[in-house]
Amino acid sequence: MQVFKFGGASVRDAHGVRTVAGIIQQQNPNQLLVVVSAMGETTNALEQLIGAYLRRQDNTYDLWQRIRTQHEQVIQELAGEDQTAFGQVYDLFAEVESLLQREPDPYTKPDQIYDQLVSYGELLSTRIVNAYLNQSGLDSYWVDARRLIRTDASYREGKVDWKQTCEYITDSLAELLSTSVVITQGFIGSTGEGNTTTLGRDGSDYTAAIFAHCLEASGVTIWKDVPGVLNADPKWFDETVKIDQLTYQDAIELAYYGATVIHPKTIKPLQNKNIPLYVRSFLHPQNAGTVIGNFEQRLPIPSFIFKMNQTLISFHPKDFSFIAEENLSKIFGQFAEFGVKINLMQNTAISFSVAVDNRPDRLAGLLSRLQEEFRITYNEGLELITIRHYDDKTIERVLVNKKLLVEQKSRYTVQLVVKDLNTHGL
Repeated sequence: MQVFKFGGASVRDAHGVRTVAGIIQQQNPNQLLVVVSAMGETTNALEQLIGAYLRRQDNTYDLWQRIRTQHEQVIQELAGEDQTAFGQVYDLFAEVESLLQREPDPYTKPDQIYDQLVSYGELLSTRIVNAYLNQSGLDSYWVDARRLIRTDASYREGKVDWKQTCEYITDSLAELLSTSVVITQGFIGSTGEGNTTTLGRDGSDYTAAIFAHCLEASGVTIWKDVPGVLNADPKWFDETVKIDQLTYQDAIELAYYGATVIHPKTIKPLQNKNIPLYVRSFLHPQNAGTVIGNFEQRLPIPSFIFKMNQTLISFHPKDFSFIAEENLSKIFGQFAEFGVKINLMQNTAISFSVAVDNRPDRLAGLLSRLQEEFRITYNEGLELITIRHYDDKTIERVLVNKKLLVEQKSRYTVQLVVKDLNTHGL
């Protein structure tokens, strides 16, 4: 069986939903599970809504109305005057509105409320896709991923209970997949108590890998708005090259360093069962794209990854002690407690430096805590450039009009923390 995953860009409007339906209809209707993300920028809009709801802002309902209106417009374009097949979408609208009318529970953590509300992006998009497929004559069955993917209570970053999850998936879907296309949600799961969780931002790729692993799929296809895995983001490079084949190792390295085409957690469940991952364009579905699998050949060309809006933080022990195990343990413990991920780290005898995403909501508390024992300096507004399979020429290319603050090299990878001296970018 096959697992398909469609991201938000592919279902951002009615035309996109029709394109997705066309791709699905060209496949064998049996033994196909389809994972769908929230439509377009819905997750960002829901995050705004959640912030307003938690702060009880006056514009909370207006923010929700915009989200609802966007989905209703898609329904109207797909269904015309007969919208009976989309009735369950309106049930979800009612659920959100009922929740927003209640005061936030002071005994419920904000991250738990976040997961409960943000999950409606995927629930709405999959209900719409499923209704359209059935209206178009394809036997499609909607499944709630929260009933199948079991996680712990780490809200916003749920850790999967693989044993229970695989039992639920195989017991629920093995027979169903023999007769219907199954439509389900990316990004979401639930705890043993039934509370909604999410798997981390942009986690729908990971969801597809979870289902594929548990069902022992023959392949996973991620449908994107790019022709495959490119050696650089087209936003930063005018000339990019599509990579036809990637090893699991190179793919996981690129994802780990921030390549946005694949979620970092996606590769491991697939590699463990030798399941190939295909990255293809939903704009040109006839093209082959990129295949990631158990190949021997390494990356044929350098690959570039840019992470913007980075903060470089340096810690210096106030007692002038060495940066050794005891100090590192304190620092890492606080980073874990505040949920701050480190993108690069480097230490000298008496200083430890890290590059992190600029998250003021988390960094303020972290730095306040660590200031008790460390003198802290930091620079904001930086870029982290990672080059996989680099050479001197590629390094020189990306350092044009840049001030180099940190350079870190290994055999295959170089990371550069830089300040852009040219406000217009590369």
